[in-house]
Amino acid sequence: MKKLMGLRRLLLLAALAPLLLAISPWADAQPQNRPHKVRLARPEPPQARPEVISMNAWTIGLAGGLLEGAPIRLAAEIARVVDDGDNLHVLPVVTRGATENLNSLLYLRGIDAAIINSDALEEYKSQVPDIQRRIAYVLNLFPSELHIFVRPEIRSLNDLAGKKVNFNTQGTAAAYSGPLIFSRLNIEVDKTFIPHQIALEQMRKGEMSAVVFITSKPVDAFVKGRWEPGFKFLPVPYESKFEDYYLPATLDGSDYPNLIKQGERISTIAVPTALVAFNWPAKSNRSERVARFIDHLFSRIDRLQGPGFDPKWKSINLAATVPGLTRVPAAQDWLDRQLRTTRASQ
Repeated sequence: MKKLMGLRRLLLLAALAPLLLAISPWADAQPQNRPHKVRLARPEPPQARPEVISMNAWTIGLAGGLLEGAPIRLAAEIARVVDDGDNLHVLPVVTRGATENLNSLLYLRGIDAAIINSDALEEYKSQVPDIQRRIAYVLNLFPSELHIFVRPEIRSLNDLAGKKVNFNTQGTAAAYSGPLIFSRLNIEVDKTFIPHQIALEQMRKGEMSAVVFITSKPVDAFVKGRWEPGFKFLPVPYESKFEDYYLPATLDGSDYPNLIKQGERISTIAVPTALVAFNWPAKSNRSERVARFIDHLFSRIDRLQGPGFDPKWKSINLAATVPGLTRVPAAQDWLDRQLRTTRASQ
């Protein structure tokens, strides 16, 4: 019996041998056909072409603000005038608003300059204690006058306490500076932030007591709009509490003939709009870019004062200061050179 069982095993092995031989080559080859991860050498970073290097060498990022705002328009006009091909290229950047431009200047890559309202510095005093060393002003642009427009029953600023007052939409100068100014006046109002055209209609219906505009005069809504007797601007006296960031200003009959009598002047304050730059280390590439930008801008300011540009450029004074900030050294150097040239020619 044992011999018979051993014989059967031998016959079984003999029968399976061809099959095992057939399977064995496939089994050996199978691992070679499986997908496997190929370790590639890390690619070398592409070398920038000379024209790419040239294009980027003298590019300035200028934070302008909201697309519908005045600052981005000013930034676009500046870019047109200072453009010098590869020698200087200014890129106006649309941001979340003029009040956010300072944030962009401090923290957003590629931004060298910005258009801001001077009182935007107030928010950064605690967050960035050295803020006034990190940025400096290039140019004092147009002042944005404070307009507090009220219904007939409102006779003084104190009458607005607890009343509904609109400060325009978030991101605008009024939405930022307006509440700051009311805080300094120690007047607590019911603040709303809706488009001014809607708020003005609510004023007509008695649903809104006042609107606060902070922009360069004259404002079309008050020049072209028809208002019942008693609608008016409230005076805001210029006091020591405003000396750090604001300037004295007036509204008069020539600005708003339908609302202010000829010869009458209503005192108010203005928020300086300033072109500022990051205070890069001296002789660094970025500081050299800013210096070239300033030289082109100051040397071509007369072009901005010509046809095709905002007429307010005609009132620009290159030597005007900005409260709370120091001037960019390159701008001061340019002014000093002009003064020496003027004295030498006399």
